[in-house]
Parts: sequence; structure tokens; C-alpha cells
Amino acid sequence: MREEKTIEKAAPTELGEESIGKLLKKYAVPAIIAMTASSLYNMVDSIFIGQGVGSLAISGLAVTFPLMNISAAFGSLVGVGASALVSMLLGQRNYGVARKVLGNVMTMNVVLGVLLMVFGLWFLDPILYFFGASDNTIVYAREYMIYILIGNVITHLYLGLNAVLRAAGRPKVAMWATILTVVLNTILDPIFIFVFDMGIKGAAIATVLAQVVSLAWQLRIFSDRKEVLHFEDGKIFTYDGKIARESLKIGMSPFLMNMASCFVVLLINNQLRRYGDMMSEGAGDLAIGAYGIVNRIIFLFVMVVMGFNQGMQPIAGYNYGAGKYDRVLKVFWRTVLCATLTTSVGFIVGTFMPSVAVSLFANEPTMIDIASRGFTIAVAVFPIVGFQMVVSNFFQSIGMANKAIFLSLSRQVLFLIPCLIVVPLFFDIEGVWMALPISDAIATVVAAVLMVGLVRKFKKNPAAIGFKGVEGE
Repeated sequence: MREEKTIEKAAPTELGEESIGKLLKKYAVPAIIAMTASSLYNMVDSIFIGQGVGSLAISGLAVTFPLMNISAAFGSLVGVGASALVSMLLGQRNYGVARKVLGNVMTMNVVLGVLLMVFGLWFLDPILYFFGASDNTIVYAREYMIYILIGNVITHLYLGLNAVLRAAGRPKVAMWATILTVVLNTILDPIFIFVFDMGIKGAAIATVLAQVVSLAWQLRIFSDRKEVLHFEDGKIFTYDGKIARESLKIGMSPFLMNMASCFVVLLINNQLRRYGDMMSEGAGDLAIGAYGIVNRIIFLFVMVVMGFNQGMQPIAGYNYGAGKYDRVLKVFWRTVLCATLTTSVGFIVGTFMPSVAVSLFANEPTMIDIASRGFTIAVAVFPIVGFQMVVSNFFQSIGMANKAIFLSLSRQVLFLIPCLIVVPLFFDIEGVWMALPISDAIATVVAAVLMVGLVRKFKKNPAAIGFKGVEGE
């Protein structure tokens, strides 16, 4: 009884009481720093590999993106869904079930991480060729992914526990865990690549080792019984069907989005090779590398928006669980404003100084030219992309899995894939780049329509769509 009262006092009740502006600042700023650091984490690898190994190594790294998206998909299936569920359960003061969710995060991430590692290593070469590797780039892609896959369980656990930390009211701890991995990776990358002369595989080893250290810290935190969420006893690690189904249902949206991204990158790589080689022999590999560079830069701005989304998620989830719907909508609109400002900055960079950003990753003139032109085209409608991203995450945050899944898939599958097939028929290789802003514009319109419908429901009868709760088996 005494422990439960202590837990209740420690729970983040401020989420339902403090002003939305202060809360969003408190939760979003650490998340933004963490997500930006995470983006820099990926960019560090690209910069060291591009400058220290070469342009073909950058192309080989770009080929690994789809496989890494698959890994991220399974990680988000567990971690993101569980964190949203934890937020709503804390809003209901249901701490016992919230701790069971934490235990299931550990169990499911270990199982899925091991399965993906075994499958990926067994079929690695065929998978990489399928995702666009050539005889020139396969050696780099293989060397990198072998070590990334070996550390796959570590990555899943690290990302999953970080998501739960934010949901449990510890955004700064989650931020420092991410920053720690970035700092360690930045230190270890040049050591393994240059000092130990390990090339691209050195970057992969540095990545996994950095995550091992952060994971050890996270496990120590969740072992503290003073935390709202902690490893109460061995029973919480037992697979719970009801909790698993509910968290996986919510996590299905980012899972499908990442899976769709995997096949989208596959299609982009193949289209870039096809239309690039039509221009000149070998230009296809350079075009794939150019897309890898542009993707890294755009991802920096996307990660900032995701930081705002992660700051919004516990606030929206908690207040939705507590039935405070006016606060739910207020945090949504504040997040939209911040996200729009962020993507507008990305638009300015891509429009007026693309070559400056691209030159950080490559020193080959042809690749810089291709990437600079592609960057400008890709961010043509970037200012409105922030709204679409927030809407999708908002539905996910309040447990409306079906709408979140639809929005996640519509941009990637319904709009982008057809555009990638059709538009290049008229504009050649530039058509591959043009498909990105076209699909973004259509997806934003769809998101706006769904959001308008939800706002109307909130105003008419909000109680009818409230969170019903979940109990473990």
C-alpha cells in the first residue's frame, strides 16, 4: 500500500494539470534534442564513411536503408505502441498494468530482434541485391549490415525502452540516453574506421557498442523501484496476450509506415539506377548514393518534427485517458505550429543552399550535383509536410490505430509508389525526385480531411470516443 502511494505521487500527473505550452516545451525539447541527436547519429556514419571510405561506400550504405527500415519497423511495432498505451494507462492511474506493458516491451523486443537477426544474416546477400545493390556496392553493404544485424536485439531494446521512458514522464533521461549514443558513436567512428582501418564495418561496430552503453543505463533506471515504471518482479516479463494485442495494434501504424518505407526505398533505388544508367554508365550507383545523402539531410528535419510528436504523445495520451479533450486538441494545434515552422526551415535550406549541405557528405562533383538538384525538388512542398506528420502521430497517440495506419500507408503506398512508377515516364530521373513532393501534397490533403472529422466528433460527443482501458490476462 505504501509503495502504491509513493508511485502515485511520482506519477506524471502534471500532464493533466500544467499549461499545455509549458508541458510541450518540457516534453518536446528533450525529445527534439534526442531525435536531432539520433539523426546526427546516422549522419555521423554517413560523413565518416563518405569522407573516409568513398562514394561507392555511401551508395552501399544507401542500399542498407530498406533493411534497416524493416528492423526499425519491428522495433516501433513494440516500442511506439507500448509507449502510447503506457501514457493512457498512467492517465487512468493504472500503474500495475503499465508495469506489465514495460515487461512485455522487453520480452517482445528480444524475440523479434533475434528472429530478424537470424533471418537477415541467413539471406543477407539476396536481400541486399533485391534492395538495389550492385557488384560494386554489395561488399560495402554486406560488411555494414552483418554487424548491425548482430546487434539488432540491442537496438530494439534501446529504442523501445527510450520510448517508454518518455511516456513515463522521463523525457530528459530519454534525451540523455540518445545523446550518449551519439557522443560515443562520434568518438568510436574515427577510431574504428581510420585508426583500426576497419572501413565501413568499423562504423557499424561503433554504432552497436554505443547502444550497448545506453541500454545498460536504461536497464539500471528501470531496475529502480522508486520509478513509476520499474521491473517489479519476474512475472511482468511473462507474455500477456491482451497487452501485446493492444500495444501491437497501436504500434501497427509506425510498423506499416516503416515497412512501406522499405519498399519505397527499394523502388526509388531501382528507379534511380534504371534512369541514371540511361544517362551514362555508372550514374545509377551515384544517383542511389545521392538519394542516400538527401534522405539523411531531410531526415534531420523529420526527426525534429518527430521530437515534437514525441513531446505531444504523452500529453495527448494522458489527457485523452483522463477525458480532458480540450487539452488534447490544444496540444495538437501547438504541435502543428512547431512542426510547420521546422519543415519550412528545411524547405529554405533545400531551395537556397542545397549544395552546401550535400558537400558535407561527398566530395565527388557528379554526386554533389545530382544530390543538390534532387534535394531542391524533394522539399518543394515541405512546409505542409509537418502537419501531415503530426496528424498521423496524433491518431496513434490517442489509440485510434485504424486512422493512424491509414494515414501512414496512404502517403507511402497509395500515393508515392504510383508516382514513382508514372512520373519518371515523363520526366526521366528527375521524375523520381518529383514523386516525393507530389505524394506529400496529396497525403496532407487526406490528413486534413480526417482531422476535421475528428475535431467535429470531439465537439459533439467526445465521451463516445474516449479510451476504454485495457487489463492484462
